[in-house]
Amino acid sequence: MAVIEASLGPLHRADGSATYSHAGYSVICAVNGPIEVQRRDEIPDEAAIEVNVRPAVGVGGPKERHLETLIHSTLRHLILIHLHPRTLIQITLQILTLPESESDLPPSSHTHLIPPLLNASSIALLHAAIPLSTTLTSTIVCLPHSKSSDPVKASSSTAPITDPSPAQLKSSRSSHVFAFASNGDVVLAESEGVFTIDEFERAGEVARGICLGEAMVGKDGDVEMEGEEEGGVRLGGDGGEQRTNGVGEGKEGVMGLLEGAVGVKVREGERWRGR
Repeated sequence: MAVIEASLGPLHRADGSATYSHAGYSVICAVNGPIEVQRRDEIPDEAAIEVNVRPAVGVGGPKERHLETLIHSTLRHLILIHLHPRTLIQITLQILTLPESESDLPPSSHTHLIPPLLNASSIALLHAAIPLSTTLTSTIVCLPHSKSSDPVKASSSTAPITDPSPAQLKSSRSSHVFAFASNGDVVLAESEGVFTIDEFERAGEVARGICLGEAMVGKDGDVEMEGEEEGGVRLGGDGGEQRTNGVGEGKEGVMGLLEGAVGVKVREGERWRGR
């Protein structure tokens, strides 16, 4: 797995912010809220969510609007919106860098952008102290073309590629993005290309191992609720190794790495207690 870099609090004027970098993709996310909402956008019994995705170069187009819709529908199931009725939670995502060969992908291709956008949003929401029902992590895998002309043999012999480069995505038969909650539930599954049901399920299991870690596959997550009505979420772990930037591969998965980055920020904020 490529090195993951995550940090919290790079922006001082936002209620919460985070950066996420992985495999050539770098995203910064700013979260503001709950804030006052315009009357026409006000929802009586819950908070409104606004997602803005800005490309690395130029202005946003239909692809960015589609990404905003996907991210909005995914995060809406995580944020405890009923706790802040008639307010607005604003999430702004700026793509900072892309792999050099990303321009070779078809203009309509979008799956490769979903994981960094979702992962940056997840930890930025935590930094902003937005009440969540759970946390999430996302990853992408792709299925390369098989040399066998037999569909059955091709399906069984094709191994999913993790952390695919733009060149691998371009030459693959299909790409699959999955997002998992900390308890293992699938909260997003987005695919492009041609594939069988068995290939889709195999790609999902590979993605689950990447997101939740080898030890977490098939088990419950380590996020404990301290009362959903109060929006309490406690990250699991014993406060061991601190992981912020340059995080490498490990059995804890992306979820454990991002929780480590959040834990480092929490411990930094607690330093004043020892003075």
